[in-house]
Amino acid sequence: MSTWHRCSIRTRFTVVASTVMALICTVAAVFALVAVRKAVVEDRTQRLVIHAVDMARQIRQSGVSPHMLSDGHNEAVQVFDPADTPVAATPGFSAREPPITNLRPDVDAYTVVRLCDLHAFPGQCKIVISYPLHRADGVWLLNMAVADVPWYVGPRLLASLAAGWLLLVGMTAAGTYRTVSKTLEPVGAISGKLAQITASDLGHRVPVPKYRDELRDLAEIANKTLDRAQTAVEQQLRFASDASHDLRNPLAAMRVQIDEALMYPKETDWPQTANALLDSMERLQDLVTDLLQIARLDAGISSRHDPVDLTGLVTAELDRRPRRVAVIRRLTPGVVIDGERIGLVRLLNNLLDNAERHADSAITVTLTLEADTAVLEVCDDGEGIAPDQQEVIFQRFARLEASRRRDAGGTGLGLPIARQIAETHNGTLTLEDSPRGARFVLRLPGRAAPPADHARTPTKV
Repeated sequence: MSTWHRCSIRTRFTVVASTVMALICTVAAVFALVAVRKAVVEDRTQRLVIHAVDMARQIRQSGVSPHMLSDGHNEAVQVFDPADTPVAATPGFSAREPPITNLRPDVDAYTVVRLCDLHAFPGQCKIVISYPLHRADGVWLLNMAVADVPWYVGPRLLASLAAGWLLLVGMTAAGTYRTVSKTLEPVGAISGKLAQITASDLGHRVPVPKYRDELRDLAEIANKTLDRAQTAVEQQLRFASDASHDLRNPLAAMRVQIDEALMYPKETDWPQTANALLDSMERLQDLVTDLLQIARLDAGISSRHDPVDLTGLVTAELDRRPRRVAVIRRLTPGVVIDGERIGLVRLLNNLLDNAERHADSAITVTLTLEADTAVLEVCDDGEGIAPDQQEVIFQRFARLEASRRRDAGGTGLGLPIARQIAETHNGTLTLEDSPRGARFVLRLPGRAAPPADHARTPTKV
């Protein structure tokens, strides 16, 4: 892995921010140098022109004097008469030297150019002016040259720009590092707290930053995830405990029956013992089936949802087997939902079995369609359920005393499975008020079938 990939986030941000600021400062410095150099060149050129005009005026008035050419302007000056003969030059620059430039301006105008590698100044660049001046004997020529402005203008400006560049980049790096460090402090706290959490200790929660930002959202989501994980683990522990207890009971009963029969083989009524063992095995099989269904639902395993004629499904299940009590049907034709047929059959049978177990004489099954919601009610005329127990019955392995008296072989998983199947269909299963007995209400997203479909649906009352 490269060094860059091993760097911390704050280091990456600092490097990126510093690089960006360095580029910005470099571009700004270049623009500043170009602008300042242009201004300095224009100023130096203007001064050169002014000096040439003043010197030409003096030459016209009083001729050429040595003092005139050595006034400390750091300029190279040559004066030529109308015959192009050098008349005078600045000290250190021979009057017999060839002209600084071969420019031949118009007699009524002057020319200013920038030239490099002149014969008199090899390896240097100069700003050169060729200025014609009129005297009584003809047109004289004044050539003047001054040093060009370097690209960096001057050491002081370059030093100032470099110092400003370093200061801005350094301040950006320090500010970015500090800001990112403060911003990532909650991440460190969250990471430290998450490192303390183990499968056996899910009670810890990550600290939530005080500012409303993405890190706060992350911490809240992490805590909600931990809440769900803790709930799931606790649910699995309770499930394992309850399942082992309920599995132990029929196994223990079967073992006692077998041990007793083997101890007294001659006195044992073997057909009766076999029937008792079959009852225990049926209860054990029902429990295992329910446990497998619970495991599938917990794992989110679900078949594809297809359009299901709920009216036809309810009618078929009510016709499939007789009940020990009367069943009153009030079914609206043509109610269709999207769902898994096998799961819906299991849900309906769990409700019907529960109602039959508690009913005194009748069960009422009602199916209606209310505002795109299919509503299925299963009511019995039994003792009913106390208000404080209405949610308890949906807990796994929860069995009320009345249920144990009526059917000691129940698993306590029928209603929890029914509710979980309803939730996988984006619906709800609740126990609601009833004048007598218990009234379970299933609500699922539904719709009406086309008239041609539900006209053939059988409905019995």
